[in-house]
Amino acid sequence: MEHDVKDLKLAKRGKDRIEWADFSMPVLTRIRERFKNEKPLKGVRIAACLHVTTETANLVITLKEGGAVVALCASNPLSTQDDVAAALVKFYKIPVFAIRGESRKKYYEHIKKVLSIKPHITMDDGADLVSTLHRASGGGVDEVIGGTEETTTGVIRLRAMAKNGVLRYPIIAVNDAKTKYLFDNRYGTGQSTIDGILRATSRLIAGSRFVVCGYGWCGRGVAMRAHGMGARVIVTEVDPVRALEAVMDGYEVMPMKEAATIGDFFVTVTGNTTVIRKEHFQRMKDGAIVANSGHFNVEIDIPGLQELSVSQRVVRENVEEYKLKDGRRIFLLAEGRLVNLSAAEGHPSSVMDMSFANQALCAEYLWKMGKNLERTVYQVPEEIDREVARIKLESMGIRIDSLTAAQKKYLNSWEMGT
Repeated sequence: MEHDVKDLKLAKRGKDRIEWADFSMPVLTRIRERFKNEKPLKGVRIAACLHVTTETANLVITLKEGGAVVALCASNPLSTQDDVAAALVKFYKIPVFAIRGESRKKYYEHIKKVLSIKPHITMDDGADLVSTLHRASGGGVDEVIGGTEETTTGVIRLRAMAKNGVLRYPIIAVNDAKTKYLFDNRYGTGQSTIDGILRATSRLIAGSRFVVCGYGWCGRGVAMRAHGMGARVIVTEVDPVRALEAVMDGYEVMPMKEAATIGDFFVTVTGNTTVIRKEHFQRMKDGAIVANSGHFNVEIDIPGLQELSVSQRVVRENVEEYKLKDGRRIFLLAEGRLVNLSAAEGHPSSVMDMSFANQALCAEYLWKMGKNLERTVYQVPEEIDREVARIKLESMGIRIDSLTAAQKKYLNSWEMGT
């Protein structure tokens, strides 16, 4: 079986970690049991470009149990857990092409390896797989029935493709499922981002000025967790509604050029480019710590920071010091890549359980319905979203009420008033 991982000798440790994550993923476990019996994906070729983590491992194992032929590569050069990649190859016979720290050239070579299986379904996290497939010659895109997208950045790119009329097959925006963004984006990103910053820096957050760039669901989560650890949180935004929400949630809101002068920690979570730019670095105080928790490192103007610097060195793992001409030092974490995956282990398994349950069920849905869908970006079907929530509550031992017949009638009528 063709593969490209760092070292197969790491496989045993990876297998142990995959099993540990599985313990906190009861929804996906339930789906895997059904898939194993029913084989709803028998013969389906799935090309997956996702962060190669313990949670992703349990997703691709589930897809294989459902009868699919799966090939996996990384959606970020620094997010791969090498022991997990090795375990998937050695113990689960899943071809993986991912090595932590791989070059940009190797990253795209791995994407092309995964696409060589000529997939029926694509699973993407950031839309690099889809965009590469669309640019490729040879007509491989014609065999694709549909795809899924895991993250905000990818959904933005894919909606742009659909708007411009270049998207060649339907995509389900898993990121937009309520059981994804309300939990994965908010609680997962919040906790794992703080985890990554602490592992990289070992700095005290309490009492610091913590700048969160972007107040979407990921930004909400980061701000919530930083505030919970005693930080004085500052939010920067371009959307007036989100800025107003941040104010009402008790945070300071100001332009980036003002926040740059007082911040101790800076985290970008926007899905956009050059959020922290050259002019902002010029205003930062000595010792400012800059990190990104958006999908791509373009949120931070790293070339601009390099231009301002007279020296650059790694001062500890995942921390680079950029020394400016006047002696000020700015510390960039994890090369500006996803700090929660590059410097930590990513989101907790219990929230990824719901995200990847959506992925598995959407793959099943696409195999059944994909040929009837148009070439655009779709929301996750509501019945899938609600089923994931139902199973999650059940696994937690929590029960809820059901509508009575009178309540159902009331909600479906207009005659009944006071």
